[in-house]
Amino acid sequence: MERELTHIDEKGDVRMVDVSTKPDTERIAVAEGFISMKPETLALIVEGKAAKGDVLACARVAGVMGAKRTSDLIPMCHPLMITKAKVDCVPVGAGEREDGLVGIRVTTTCGVTGKTGIEMEALTAASIACLTIYDMCKAVDRGMEIRDVRLLKKDGGKTGLWLRA
Repeated sequence: MERELTHIDEKGDVRMVDVSTKPDTERIAVAEGFISMKPETLALIVEGKAAKGDVLACARVAGVMGAKRTSDLIPMCHPLMITKAKVDCVPVGAGEREDGLVGIRVTTTCGVTGKTGIEMEALTAASIACLTIYDMCKAVDRGMEIRDVRLLKKDGGKTGLWLRA
């Protein structure tokens, strides 16, 4: 099945998609991101000894705020009345990932009842939470890397359920 890009009109110009005739449906999206770091940096976070305070609490709040502001950051996103925004930050120690990296796995869940999806909000929440962790820890570890930001699940709307394989 060939699909067309919805944010480009027949002349090739970008546009915000008209969703006015679509029915309101319950929609949910789950995304994740990972920020790798030195084991010593992870220890500072887990032990609550980071100079700027509780890194994971701040990252959770920042992720929720990012989800709420997505339409201010992504030009063609519709402003949504988000009904759910949850951010989980889980420390990942040595030996827990196949690639051996340590860091924080961020998982976000966003929901809305509306005419358009919530995937961008979940992805933005994951990205902003990872960026916040970087900001709070950069004084001790400028080599941190944000990676694996991706959609895990979306449900609702015309296309229904999609799960990452």
